[in-house]
Amino acid sequence: MKVLFPVLLLCSGWIFSQKTVPADFKKIPEILDNTELLYPFIVPDKKYEYWSVLRNNPDPDKAIIYESQMPDLMTLNDPAPEKGFFQKCIGENCYSYILACEKSRSKYFSNEQQLRDFIGFADNLPEAILIANTFGYTVDSANQLGSSYKIDNQHISLYLSKSKNGSETKESFFIKINRKTGKLEVKSNGFY
Repeated sequence: MKVLFPVLLLCSGWIFSQKTVPADFKKIPEILDNTELLYPFIVPDKKYEYWSVLRNNPDPDKAIIYESQMPDLMTLNDPAPEKGFFQKCIGENCYSYILACEKSRSKYFSNEQQLRDFIGFADNLPEAILIANTFGYTVDSANQLGSSYKIDNQHISLYLSKSKNGSETKESFFIKINRKTGKLEVKSNGFY
C-alpha cells in the first residue's frame, strides 16, 4: 500500500500533465502543410492588375508557382530578385517571391515582412498559416499539437510547431492572429 500510493500519484500527474488541444479546435487539412499550395488562397489587401508567386528558376515555365489571371497585352520581363522569402539554400529553386503589377508597374515582394504586407489581413486559414510560416512556424500534420485551428470573427487561432536544430524534437506553439491587424500572440506549449 505504501508503494501503491506514490505510483498512483505519479501516474495521475503524468496523465493530467499531457498537453491537449481544446475540443473546439479542428485539424488542419494535410494539404495545407505544403506552403506552395497556400498561395492560391491569398486575397491581397490591395487591388493588383496581376500578381504571381515565383521561385528563382531561369526557366520561366518552371519558375511559376501560382499566378492570378493575367490581363491581355501585359508583358513582364523583370529579372528575379537576388533573395526571397522562405530561403532554403543558395542557387536555383531556393526561394520564392511575388511579382505584382500595380498601375501598370511591376513591384516585388521578396522577404517575409513584404509577404505579410502583401497578404495584409488574415482572411482565411491558408493566409494565417502563411503568416505564421514567415515567423518559422509550420504545420505538423502528424500531431494535433502542431496542426489545429479555430476561426472566429476577430482571430484565427493555431497550434503549430517549430523543429529544434533540424532534429525530430518539435515544440508546439499556440498562435493567435488578429484578423484585422495581422499581429501575432505566441505561447509555447512545450516539446513533443
